[in-house]
Amino acid sequence: MKKFRTIQIGANLYSLFADEFKSARFRRHYSDASFWDKVKRYSKEAGMKVVYPALLLQYMMKSDDVPLKAKLILSAALGYFILPIDFIPDFAPLLGFTDDLGVLLLIVRQMAVYITPEIRKQARQHLHKWFGETDSTQLDLLDKEYLLK
Repeated sequence: MKKFRTIQIGANLYSLFADEFKSARFRRHYSDASFWDKVKRYSKEAGMKVVYPALLLQYMMKSDDVPLKAKLILSAALGYFILPIDFIPDFAPLLGFTDDLGVLLLIVRQMAVYITPEIRKQARQHLHKWFGETDSTQLDLLDKEYLLK
């Protein structure tokens, strides 16, 4: 039930990111520095299930193989993730990152075609750095759950 709500929230927010004019207000909050600052500050609190899709999106932003239109959507989603004020504030216990996760998962699924083995490798390396030795089987399960493969 919780997973369904997360996806439902993300689906509602996706309409904001698909519209270029509406997504501009989120895109302006995205920058490499603000992304890494947010992830470093909240990675333990948000958990690996939130950080992994955020890292996948971040590395897609850096890829030369991702078209500009897709990068606009990625930057809007990451801008929403970075914003301290959103539909459910990040500091709210238990629910704080639910809306962020919904948005991240929806965009990861929409942009899954651009996730290369190299992007996946880079995201996993950062997870190992921040969360210690993570079981690769656990990450494979997250890939299946998030990417519907």
